[in-house]
Amino acid sequence: MAITHSPPATATRQTASPATTGTRQKDRNLADPSYQAFFLLRTVFTLAPILFGLDKYFHVLVNWDRYVAPVIVRQSPWSAHEIMYAVGAVEILAGLIVAVRPRFGGYLVAAWLAGIIVNLLLIPGFYDVALRDFGLFVGALALARLATAFAPAPHRVRARS
Repeated sequence: MAITHSPPATATRQTASPATTGTRQKDRNLADPSYQAFFLLRTVFTLAPILFGLDKYFHVLVNWDRYVAPVIVRQSPWSAHEIMYAVGAVEILAGLIVAVRPRFGGYLVAAWLAGIIVNLLLIPGFYDVALRDFGLFVGALALARLATAFAPAPHRVRARS
């Protein structure tokens, strides 16, 4: 009686054709929990900064002017209201960058949130909001890390020699 050995499982795997690779990769990603986390974070960190940035101009959600530390207003040539206009513009821009370049945008939003946290720690009674924003800061860092796996790297033009 002859004993036969089957080849390892990796040796029998067939490679997909270039035409089906993209579809299979996309289908696999949609079922991948880490891709789902990336997609959720990218969506939230795109929409939330844009919406909150727009609200800095319209004050539908809250009077944002009270979230600027008085020491910052005293050191600035602008009023709290004018500072919030600038904050709104930066937040809208950050949301758009996350949509287009989540690897960079995640770190940009994290840095912005760090600044917001410092500002809130300068205002007595806003420590709970600072703690909430710390959670968002960690989420933005997670987005940036996940983007290294799921967001395509920007194409770099190589210099011709």
